[in-house]
Amino acid sequence: MDIQQIKTYKSAFDEIERHIVGDNGEDIEVWYARELQHVLGYVRWENFAVAIGRAMQSCKTQGINIDDHFREVTKMVSLGSGSERAVLDFILTRYACYLIAQNGDPKKEEIAFAQSYFAVQTRRAEVIEERLHMLERLETRDRLRSSEKQLSKNIYERGVDDKGFARIRSKGDSALFGGLTTEQMKQRLGIKSGALADRLPTLTIAAKNLATEMTNYNVEQKDMFGEQAITNEHIQNNVSVREMLGRRGIKPENLPPAEDIKKVERRMAKEEKQIAEGAKKLPHKNK
Repeated sequence: MDIQQIKTYKSAFDEIERHIVGDNGEDIEVWYARELQHVLGYVRWENFAVAIGRAMQSCKTQGINIDDHFREVTKMVSLGSGSERAVLDFILTRYACYLIAQNGDPKKEEIAFAQSYFAVQTRRAEVIEERLHMLERLETRDRLRSSEKQLSKNIYERGVDDKGFARIRSKGDSALFGGLTTEQMKQRLGIKSGALADRLPTLTIAAKNLATEMTNYNVEQKDMFGEQAITNEHIQNNVSVREMLGRRGIKPENLPPAEDIKKVERRMAKEEKQIAEGAKKLPHKNK
C-alpha cells in the first residue's frame, strides 16, 4: 500500500462522524458500527456483525470488560416508504474499532489500513504508513516461515533429512543472490547472529517465499523424490525469481538490510499491550 492509497483511505476514515461521550470530565471518541461498516469494505451488516462478534470474543479472551468498549444500542433508520424501523447498532471505542479490524476479513485493504489507523495515537499518514510497512514485513516473514516449514515436511516425506533441507535452502539462496552463499550474504549485510531472512527487506523475503512456494508446488505435483531432484528444482525457481527481479533492475544482494525482525516483533508486541492498557472506556451504563 503506497502513501497515496494510505492518504485516500485516511480521508475516507476521517470523514466518518466521530461522536464524543463524556465520563468523569473526560471526553471519549466513539464510532457507530453501522457508520464504520462501509469504510471497512463490508456491504452486508450480517457479515460485519460476524467481525464484531469475533472482536468482542477477543476482548473477553484478553480479560478486558466488553462493556467498556462495545455498547449495543438500537437506532431508528428511515425506509424508502418514509417510515422508520429499529435496527441493532453498536457504540465503539477506538480500541473496539481496532479489535474489529484485527478480526475482519484480511483480504480487504480497508481492514489492513484500519488496524493501524485505530492503533496509533496520531493519525498522521506518515505514521500510519510506517506501521503498515512493519506489519507487511512481519506478515511476509510469517509466510516464508510457513512455506519453508511445508518444504521441510515435503522433502522429509521424500527421503531428505534436516541436513539435506539446510543444503537445499542454502543452494536456493545462492541462486537468488547471484552466487553468494547464505553465510556470504550474512557477512555482506553485517549479520552476526540469527537467520538471514530476519534482516532482509520485505521485497527479498517475498522473493524467497515465492521461490519456496514454487518448489513446494512442483515437488507435490510432480511427486519428486530425493535431495538432488528437489535441489535442482529449488535452484531453478530461485533463478527464475532472480531473473524476474533483474528485469526490473533489482539485484537482491544489493538491497540494504532491514531492522532485525525480532526487534520489530518485540516492538509490535509492546505496542499491542499499550493499546489495550491505554484504551479509554465507555461511560458506565447506569450514567
